[in-house]
Amino acid sequence: MRSIALMIAFVISFTAPALAQKAEIEAINAKWIELFNKGDFSGVASLYSTDATAFPPGSAMVHGRSAIEAMWKSMAEQVGDPKLATLDVKPLGPSAAREIGTFALKTKGPTPKDVTGKYVVVWEKVDDDWKLTTDIWNEGN
Repeated sequence: MRSIALMIAFVISFTAPALAQKAEIEAINAKWIELFNKGDFSGVASLYSTDATAFPPGSAMVHGRSAIEAMWKSMAEQVGDPKLATLDVKPLGPSAAREIGTFALKTKGPTPKDVTGKYVVVWEKVDDDWKLTTDIWNEGN
């Protein structure tokens, strides 16, 4: 009986941080969407680590906050109304996590289209804040 209780405590000790990380990351994702929709691309970039890298589909890697800010500002001219759905967060220790999710957005222009896809993000705890450090996404299921 005692070994079962220890096993349950062991499992809970790993599950609780994962749930906390997921909740914190989902809150930052909501903030990302809010900032994007307001056109605050400096704010969007502030959610990334200073040495972050983004991997936009069909384009070169984008390094650093100022380049990521410019990337999102440019993309906002073509797309809008982003939505994110976190499917899984895997802790990579107390100060890192990997997130897998899906996104949806609408293209702008005379014939708007719905676009859906998937993403993988690596998060890093910088001081007390979670920051995106690696961001890659593409269309499709």
